[in-house]
Amino acid sequence: MTTHLPTCSCCGDALHDERRIDFGFNLPDAAVGLPGEALHRLGVRALLRADGVGSFIRCLLPVRLSQDTELVLGAWVQVDDATLRRAHELWEEPGYAGFSFTGTFANHIRPWGDDLLGAEVATRVADPDELPVVTAVRHPVAARVVTEVWDRDEVLSRFPHPLPVDVRTDLGDGWRVVRDAGLTAGFADGYDRFTAPDRTAAVSLKRDDVPGRAPADFLTALLSGAPDARPAQRLREELADGGLRYAFWLTPQDSGRPRHEFYGFTLHPSGSGAGIFCTHEEPDALAWAQRMWRSLACDGVS
Repeated sequence: MTTHLPTCSCCGDALHDERRIDFGFNLPDAAVGLPGEALHRLGVRALLRADGVGSFIRCLLPVRLSQDTELVLGAWVQVDDATLRRAHELWEEPGYAGFSFTGTFANHIRPWGDDLLGAEVATRVADPDELPVVTAVRHPVAARVVTEVWDRDEVLSRFPHPLPVDVRTDLGDGWRVVRDAGLTAGFADGYDRFTAPDRTAAVSLKRDDVPGRAPADFLTALLSGAPDARPAQRLREELADGGLRYAFWLTPQDSGRPRHEFYGFTLHPSGSGAGIFCTHEEPDALAWAQRMWRSLACDGVS
C-alpha cells in the first residue's frame, strides 16, 4: 500500500512528527489577491511589504492541543514600517537573538475567527534558527489561543490540508468520521470529501423518510438498484443498539472501471444514517476503506 506523507503547506517538506504539526500561511489575509508586483520580500520570505496594505513579519503561533500535540502556525503579524526595517537589519545578524516587537495578528484562523484577526500580539525570538514566536495575545477572548489546551480533533478538522495524524471530523447531526492522516478534506455537492493521489472517500448523511422503519428495511431501500457484489465482497455487522453496518465492494474486473470501489452504510435505529463511497487504486487499500467505514458513528451508535 502506498504511504502518503503529509507535507507542510508552506514549504512542501514532509511532516513526520505527530506531536508537532506545522501549518503555514503564505500571505497575510489583506495581501491575498494582490498582484505579484505589489508584494515586496525583504531578502527572506518572512519579511513582507505589500503596497497599499502595510508591513508584515511571519511568526510562529504555538497552540497546545489535547493528546499531547502542539499546533505551530506560521502566520503573519502586521507591524509598522520601522519595525520591518529593524527586522531586516537584524535577521541574519547576532542581534536577531534578542529581537522582540509588537503588532497585530494578520490571518483569520478557525476556530478562533475574528477574535484573533487584528488582535495585538507580543513576539520575541526564542530560537535564533526559527521565526519569532507569539508569546502573548492582548485580547480578552483571543488570549485563550495561547493560554488554553484545545481539543485536537475540533481544531485540526478545520484544516483541509493533509495532516500527520488521524482526525475525528464532525459531519453534522451528531455524525462523525475519522479522516486518515495524509488526506485532504473538503465539502462539495452535499458530500464531505477526503482525498489523496490514489484514493478518495465521499461521505453523506442519510435520513429515512419512513417513520419507524427498521434499519434493515432502510438498508434494503438504499440498496435498490445497487450492483450485486459477490458474497465474499460483502460485510454486514449488527450493532448493539439495533443499528447496523453494511458494505460491499467491487474490483475493476467486476465493474469495468479503472479503480476499486467501496460502498458502505451505517444506519441508526432513529432513522438517521451515513453512507461512504471510496475509490482506490491498490487492492490492499480495501483495509483503509473498511476502516473509514467503521469509523462512521453517531451518538448512540458504537
